[in-house]
Amino acid sequence: MAAFTYDAINAQGIELSGEIHAPDLAAAREQLQARGLLPQALSERSASGERGARSAFKKVKPKALQVFSRQLATMIEAGVSVVAALVTLEEQTEDKYLREVIAEIRSDVEGGMVLSKAFARHPKVFNRLYVSMIEAGESSGTLDAVLDRAATQIEKENKLRRRVKGAMVYPSVVITFATLVLIFMLMFIVPVFAQIFDDLGGELPKPTQLVMGASDLMRGYWFIIFPLVGGLIFGFRHWKRTENGRKVWDRFKLRIPMKIGAVVHKVALARVSRTLATLIAAGVDIIKALEITAATSGNYVVEKALDDVRTRVHEGAPISQPLAEDPVFPPMVGHMVKTGEETGELDKMLGKVADFYEDEVDAAIQALTSIIEPILMIGVGAMVGVIVISMYLPMFKMLELIK
Repeated sequence: MAAFTYDAINAQGIELSGEIHAPDLAAAREQLQARGLLPQALSERSASGERGARSAFKKVKPKALQVFSRQLATMIEAGVSVVAALVTLEEQTEDKYLREVIAEIRSDVEGGMVLSKAFARHPKVFNRLYVSMIEAGESSGTLDAVLDRAATQIEKENKLRRRVKGAMVYPSVVITFATLVLIFMLMFIVPVFAQIFDDLGGELPKPTQLVMGASDLMRGYWFIIFPLVGGLIFGFRHWKRTENGRKVWDRFKLRIPMKIGAVVHKVALARVSRTLATLIAAGVDIIKALEITAATSGNYVVEKALDDVRTRVHEGAPISQPLAEDPVFPPMVGHMVKTGEETGELDKMLGKVADFYEDEVDAAIQALTSIIEPILMIGVGAMVGVIVISMYLPMFKMLELIK
């Protein structure tokens, strides 16, 4: 469906401009006339190029998407038509980018496109999980309930993401500050002592020589060192996005010591359980639900395990059997899923598994933070202490050097 930009006049004589989606120019003109607009200018534009340039650096906040989903669910449940609900949300949404997206969705729906297809045209805002849930809601006639579940899913994912990011703030700040202090001392403090030692002469202790050598290297080749470090960081980030890099990095994350790997594993299990529970509750087919859950798991090891589970389920095995046999999933997951299958409440059982691992993530992060804080403080103190002691060691020989 093509995109058309228009300039039109409404019944009150007010000039309006915007975008509309229709199969062709004649259909676009009919849509404008049906809205009571008299088109003055109507032209087709490239939907992919301009939209890509317009939204390249724009992003909808999870909170805004959650509110949108909840409000749309409420209005549909109250009997408001989808188009009328979208018009209302378009007017009251504060997020400018989301407002533009809603306007395009509303235009697509008015042009005859089903809601799930209209959402799918904006993958940057509505991911595959969201679109699949909307599609299932349309098929089962439970769109309002599915939208409410989608809002809950966004809320839970955002809460879990905030927990993990919150735990990373303190170490990131300390490490960044320590790095800046180290660079400052090597660039500006150590050279002052180096000049004094040169004037006095004599042989310096080995620690002092090493620190002064690091300072000379930093001051003499900073224009090479800083771009090289930046390039290494950029290269590492790019490597992580490659297929092989993602495999290696995701496996490594699960093996990081100090229980960091355990936290990563629990976060992945919580996300997988919550996503699968939401999709099954929305009425998505179990095979497709497993496929979507694997794609959105966030870890290659878990994704590969879920792909194997999906293959076994497709062959006729109950979902609990391959889950129990795969070492990626703890025994509790297999037992809970088996109970859910036997009672016909698989989505509820998976929801309980997700709740359990989200609580486990909270407890693990608190324990990890209590361990990391003193280690970081010791590390920073040791780094600064080594430099200070190295600079003051020659002072003990100061009288000897002066003589």
